[in-house]
Amino acid sequence: MVTTVGTEDLIADLVTNLILLERDAIAAYESTTSRLSDQTLAAQVEAFRQDHLQHLEVLNEMAAEIGAEAPLDGDMKQMLTTGKVALAGLFGDGAILKAMRTNEEDTVTAYERAATHSDALPKSKIFFRKALADEQRHREWMIRASETA
Repeated sequence: MVTTVGTEDLIADLVTNLILLERDAIAAYESTTSRLSDQTLAAQVEAFRQDHLQHLEVLNEMAAEIGAEAPLDGDMKQMLTTGKVALAGLFGDGAILKAMRTNEEDTVTAYERAATHSDALPKSKIFFRKALADEQRHREWMIRASETA
């Protein structure tokens, strides 16, 4: 799935869409953790879910500061992110992690764009770069782990 998050003109819209993206990611991580048979893999995935929860916390604070909407649930994309994981679950841990890697591609792209958004404050850009580094780390782990699972 290709994301458009990060192409918004207004920072408030960007923050709202990042919140939705994070909520979708958290749901996908929960689905993944419950489907993995290897508990070592599941523990690492849970650690990554914690990163997403932290991102969501910062984004909610950012939304409050700038008067952006802070959705309490994910959006329709959540069905796609969790659906891919559920389907991949039929084929084992490697397939589940490959499905999650495609989800991470969207979050990497979104944070790459956010980090250079013209309306983002310097402290927001610092957070966006940190979140981007987290997402790149998640994606790289998913690639490596899916090849050996």
